[in-house]
Amino acid sequence: MGGNHYQTNEVERIGFITRVQSFSACHRLHSKSLSDEENRKIFGKCNNPNGHGHNYKVEVTVRGKIDRITGMVMNLTELKQHIEEAIMIPLDHKNLDEDVPYFADVVSTTENVAVYIWDSLAKLLPPSLLYEIKIYETDKNIVVYRGE
Repeated sequence: MGGNHYQTNEVERIGFITRVQSFSACHRLHSKSLSDEENRKIFGKCNNPNGHGHNYKVEVTVRGKIDRITGMVMNLTELKQHIEEAIMIPLDHKNLDEDVPYFADVVSTTENVAVYIWDSLAKLLPPSLLYEIKIYETDKNIVVYRGE
């Protein structure tokens, strides 16, 4: 046999899987640690007292060994279920500041939404499988968080 076949004694292969999910939510960028004037100056129109909304797009990427028997890094059905629990149920069609306890004292920037999603998914996934959370707040504003 030639040397190009995938054999059981070969080096383990590492793969990345990305699942894309969209959700809609509203929020207001406002820090309780700043005065109203400072909040207006820093956050501008995003500090509107009535808030504003986004159609967020989230890319959840996991990284791990490609299992020799199943051929998978992880079962996509499980990943979809974890995304439903960590993203869709708590965040979709919600006011982030009012409906999500985490944001009671944390400014609901997209950076902090990425941290929230990371922390929520990390509790559900096997250790060190979660690789990256990428959130498109708009087509032009994108945040990446890798657990650091």
